[in-house]
Amino acid sequence: MKKRNPREFLLQGNEAIVEGALRAGCRFFAGYPITPATEIAELLSIKLPSVDGTFIQMEDEIASMGAVIGASLTGVKAMTATSGPGFSLMQENLGFAVMAEVPCVVVNVMRGGPSTGLPTSPSQGDVMQTRWGTHGDHPAIVLCPSTVRECYDLTIRAFNLSEKYRNPVILLVDEVIAHMREKMILPGPEEEEEICDRPKPAVPPEWYIPYEDTPGSVPAMADFGSGYRYHVTGLAHDVRGFPTSRPDEVGPLIMRLFRKVSQNLADIQWAELIDTEDAEITVIAYGCVARSAKRAVREAREMGIKAGLLRPITIWPFIRPALEKVLKTSRILVVPEMNMGQLSREVKRVNCEMATVFTLNKVDGTIITAEEILKQIKEAV
Repeated sequence: MKKRNPREFLLQGNEAIVEGALRAGCRFFAGYPITPATEIAELLSIKLPSVDGTFIQMEDEIASMGAVIGASLTGVKAMTATSGPGFSLMQENLGFAVMAEVPCVVVNVMRGGPSTGLPTSPSQGDVMQTRWGTHGDHPAIVLCPSTVRECYDLTIRAFNLSEKYRNPVILLVDEVIAHMREKMILPGPEEEEEICDRPKPAVPPEWYIPYEDTPGSVPAMADFGSGYRYHVTGLAHDVRGFPTSRPDEVGPLIMRLFRKVSQNLADIQWAELIDTEDAEITVIAYGCVARSAKRAVREAREMGIKAGLLRPITIWPFIRPALEKVLKTSRILVVPEMNMGQLSREVKRVNCEMATVFTLNKVDGTIITAEEILKQIKEAV
């Protein structure tokens, strides 16, 4: 009888997110139950206390995001999880976290909308909301898994990026991936991605400048309660955290917020390329639709069609270099997504009419199948 690998599990996507969060060092969760993300809160309510962590069920998603920010300011890695309606409620405090540069992770398990929409059906309708949901110009880091193992890996990566660049990171999951179960082998210590922590001040409290413009554009972050006193606000602020409306202080602040992301695109942007070296037609798909697209591309190849797949793993900042690489050979792009066309707008912007772009959109609460994508490929050729 074959001996079972002790690290081998049959996990749901939401369960893998929990395991990844704990591995990354998450020790605080505040949230409010909402389908299809509830399993994340349920499991963390059990598992966090066993590692000296804290779980709080808040009265709503507004308070949940506020609690996450407060916990992070004390030096604790913190996260929340929600779906579309709750994510809408989090936008104001999400903007606060961007402006105050508070690391945190937000899991958004997408469901059909608008409003309460289709609570138990899949959708990809929150792509643009993750980029522009909170007002004003701001940097956004958004990751999107398409397998259960990636739910684990990208949760760790989300925490790492959040800590390194002092920015909220959103893990954007669709309902199919969140509730799907796959066999997964949890990596051992020798295989694990390195865990990153936020930069800490190396100077005494009296010398500390909380929002200093450093060479890497990411200032050191002192924990509240550790002897470092500084002001935190959602208002535009000077390097010491105090509100200001001086153009010579506000402009550099906003530019630095963007620069800490734009200077590190090689570390933040991640995409998978399949059979794109000679592809004349490339499918661009993410989340559960990428699984359908992978099969459609394989079947198209068997029919003699030179098809390939570009799968954005980083949704924002948009993976422009990967698309530009594909455009060297592809004359046709097919963008299937479960919305009315959100990421396809970014594809068209970068494409600049170099290739013909076909969109395949679905908003009825069902997934886009491999057969539907293959049909679009054959019609486009």
